[in-house]
Amino acid sequence: MAAPPPFPAPPPPQPSGGIFGPLPVVAPHFCAPYVVQLNVQEQFGLREGDFLITDTNGAVVITVKGAFISIHNRRVLFDAYGNPLLCMKEKVISMHNRWEVYRGDSTKSSDLLFTVKKSSIIQPFKTEMYIYLASNTSHEVCDFKMNGSFNERACSFYLGNTNTLIAQMHRQHTATSVVLGTDHYSLTVFPNVDYVFISALVVILQELHTDKND
Repeated sequence: MAAPPPFPAPPPPQPSGGIFGPLPVVAPHFCAPYVVQLNVQEQFGLREGDFLITDTNGAVVITVKGAFISIHNRRVLFDAYGNPLLCMKEKVISMHNRWEVYRGDSTKSSDLLFTVKKSSIIQPFKTEMYIYLASNTSHEVCDFKMNGSFNERACSFYLGNTNTLIAQMHRQHTATSVVLGTDHYSLTVFPNVDYVFISALVVILQELHTDKND
């Protein structure tokens, strides 16, 4: 059973480029017809890559679990009931920091949903990532794009290689994050956009930042 969509929040500014229809990547029921406001918090512990994603009322929507020891950088995203939604795996040999995301906890090629990679190898200050759906095998034009800053921990998500904004993220400073040295983000997902898909992109962006500072 999938987690119910979070409660609606006050709408953000209208996305540039006009209103668009549902954009399901993981599943259509993750595309709410209203703005979805989420809090993404990195979890402190022995295992790297753990995150807790909650709605505005503090209810758990998604959890992300990493591995204690793994040759491959692997993260699994679960719904509130513990059902695996996505498996995110970093390609070990990749000049563009490539991540592949699969349905459930699978890593079979038939379950591939989308691929994420840097638009260029060297990005000293800003990060630009291109997202290609599994059906887009040529990778000539991206299906989605995200631009962000490692230092500012802020990111915007766009439809294709356009200026049509579909989600935004920025870092929040809380007492817990300051004491434990963890990251806490506020995520705004616009109407008709797959909030599980966007949540996975936030986790990947954080992993890229962690890799850059290792």
